[in-house]
Amino acid sequence: MLTTSIERLLTDAWNKLKLPPVAFSVDPSERPEYGDFSSNIAMAGAKVAGSSPRDLAARIVASLSGDAFAQVEIAGPGFINLHLRPKMIHACLKGILNSGSAFGPRQIGTGIKLQVEFVSSNPTGPLTVGHGRQAVLGDVLASLYACLGYDVTREYYFNDEGHQIDLLAQSLWARYRQEFGEEAAIPEQGYEGDYLIDIANKVKEEVGDAYPRFDDKASAFFRERGVSVIKQMIKDDLDQLGVEFDNWFSEADLHRRGEVNAALEALKERGGTYEQDGAIWLKAEENGGLKDSVLIRSDGRPTYLMVDIAYHIDKFRRGFARVIDVQGADHHVEQSSMQAALRILGYPQDFLSYGVHQFVSIVEAGKTVRMSTRAGRFILLRDLTSELGHDVVRYFMVARKPETHLRFDLDLARAESLDNPVYYIQYAHTRIASIFRKAEVIIDPREVDLAPLQAAAELDLIKQLDSFPQVVEEAALRFAPHLLAEYTLNLARAFHAYYADYRVLGEQSEVMQARLALLAAVQSVFKHSLDILGMSTPEMM
Repeated sequence: MLTTSIERLLTDAWNKLKLPPVAFSVDPSERPEYGDFSSNIAMAGAKVAGSSPRDLAARIVASLSGDAFAQVEIAGPGFINLHLRPKMIHACLKGILNSGSAFGPRQIGTGIKLQVEFVSSNPTGPLTVGHGRQAVLGDVLASLYACLGYDVTREYYFNDEGHQIDLLAQSLWARYRQEFGEEAAIPEQGYEGDYLIDIANKVKEEVGDAYPRFDDKASAFFRERGVSVIKQMIKDDLDQLGVEFDNWFSEADLHRRGEVNAALEALKERGGTYEQDGAIWLKAEENGGLKDSVLIRSDGRPTYLMVDIAYHIDKFRRGFARVIDVQGADHHVEQSSMQAALRILGYPQDFLSYGVHQFVSIVEAGKTVRMSTRAGRFILLRDLTSELGHDVVRYFMVARKPETHLRFDLDLARAESLDNPVYYIQYAHTRIASIFRKAEVIIDPREVDLAPLQAAAELDLIKQLDSFPQVVEEAALRFAPHLLAEYTLNLARAFHAYYADYRVLGEQSEVMQARLALLAAVQSVFKHSLDILGMSTPEMM
């Protein structure tokens, strides 16, 4: 609200000079002595005005109307530094209070169908902590876009066809035969995790010695059983983490409906393929991709890319105007090939985008825990969530930039103290709830006179609240959920510092009511932030 108000006042001053429109920015000042906000309008408009930035800044300042600013200064090459009067900041708080739970970002996505696809781990084993980071990033990203008004669908894609499922069936059959005391070997590149032992034991109890050999019948049975059990494992793991999907999509359905072959024919018709060494290739390079990629292997089997192209055609047919795939950083070549395929097919340039993240490692006692999914050496997501709780896991998974490697500090996450950022944030919400329980007066914050809020700490808190909508919008559009995590932690720091220096209850009635109104707004923003992050807002701790 403050930024918008300042932009409007500066635009009015600019228009008084009868100059052509110009794009400019208004940003919070980095240091208090530079004012509350600073604008580059004079530097941005110097060329069209035919004037030096500092001279133009002086003309703009002279044209400013109203009494919103206590002081206006021209600094450096032509920045305009603006010191706000408290009443303008109070008006902002009043607007936040009047908006209530609707206080948030611009509704720029109203009427736009958006799909966020994430996790999409093959149903060959339970989810690990690595999958957990993507699960939280994707879930929070979907919530951020929903705050912008988008019609958001969360989707999980099960890659339940192909060679990896064949290996799963063979691995599970081997574990099943081992239950009979046989030395059945897990195939090369197969799956060795103990979770298959549990499944095999239940299969033995159910069907006995029905599959002594790994023939076609056994292959079909163990494919179906392994995939169905592990799919349910994955769903249970995500439910424990607080991640709910609107749709679960099966790759097998694409094959049954003939969509993979149809996608290949569509690419051929547009001249997007060629044959070489018995395989069919995508002309990715000449369509903006990093390198040409195989679509159909020489043995006739489609590659993952070929099936993925069919899947994205299906997404477009379902009416999604935009699709965001959250993926690990190791898929860069495949991502460029997918974009090339969509260009060949004539799809809108902005239809598909990627949220790319780096991987996560667990650090305990200062040392990195080594993990390997195929070798069965990994920390299960369900074990991490069971030990720490989903609030802690979610915050730690989203607290760093997605494009940076995440070192998950297990010792800090286990700490049940205010050193743990999760408890520090939640305690701020709890503290405010406690104040309202103890208050002997019931107020309507929207009707309170805010004039007693004159302390710099109070005005800074309001300005911090005012930045919440911008943080949400930026976190969504830049695939930067960590910005909201950082914002919430910084708001908690500001509140705890304020509470340590200023009494709320027991002050004069006017002061107490004004401070209670401020705390009502702070609590509301805490709740909104934690809701987006998928974390709880306890009333007591």
